[in-house]
Amino acid sequence: MIDLRIGGHQKDLGGGFLVRRFLPDARRRSVGPFIFFDHFGPAEEQPGLNHDVRPHPHIGLATVTYLFEGAMMHRDSLGIAQLIEPGAINWMTAGRGIVHSERKPDHLRDVAFVNHGLQLWTALPLAHEEAEPSFSHTPASAIPEGVVDDAQVRVLVGRAFGLASPVPALSRTLYLDVRLRAGGRMHLPALESELALYPVDGDVTVDGDVLPQRQMAVLRPGEPASLAATGDVRLVVVGGDALDAPRHMWWNFVSSRKERILAASEDWQAMRMGRVPGDEEFIPLPPTPATPPEPRS
Repeated sequence: MIDLRIGGHQKDLGGGFLVRRFLPDARRRSVGPFIFFDHFGPAEEQPGLNHDVRPHPHIGLATVTYLFEGAMMHRDSLGIAQLIEPGAINWMTAGRGIVHSERKPDHLRDVAFVNHGLQLWTALPLAHEEAEPSFSHTPASAIPEGVVDDAQVRVLVGRAFGLASPVPALSRTLYLDVRLRAGGRMHLPALESELALYPVDGDVTVDGDVLPQRQMAVLRPGEPASLAATGDVRLVVVGGDALDAPRHMWWNFVSSRKERILAASEDWQAMRMGRVPGDEEFIPLPPTPATPPEPRS
């Protein structure tokens, strides 16, 4: 049963690179450990069009990047360079601090192509907020998938339907990519204590209620859902255990402590958080708020 619908709002990340943001929302700050949910594209990238995301910092979170189409090049202050392609999961644990960029791959700079994907963040558990930063790439071939009723399901992160993803999440986390064929049905158990659905392409019916594409539905806790589709639908399911403590979030920083975010802001301003090798560009710190950010739980 749908408990809450979130329509999202459009954000320009710079240079006309538009995303639709669903989390955080004024009515719902998180679903399981997921505190940030951006959907970008499908957008046609043309030669000369610059939607590169320059080096920028993170603390206290893990970024989770998943593409449906296109490609991106990840580079970070650990010295890692990794091409992101459709179907793979890039999981970057920021911990005490990391700097990274996401740019157009060199081999695609002079061609037109479509970029389409999701950028999610999870809050790290309290015990891992200040962990050493790390990066994990799981290729598409390593993501388990199976058939559930009339749906093809890929378990991107976590465990479901007897399948276990190798992605190294640090708390109980679920992320599914589901394709439900036209006329098909799927029973979705209450796999986690908190769950949300997001149709990427096509409308889906949830317990008889239509959920249009590109609208998020937070499900009622502890209750299963019955999904049905009149046309082909691709949707994602996200969720997991509720946050173990409220979180403060400002810009790219997440922490259970206000003072930690202010310290990270000062560190980035002074360029003490590291550099992406070979990349001298960076995104400057926005104006620091006069009062520390409020927690998001």
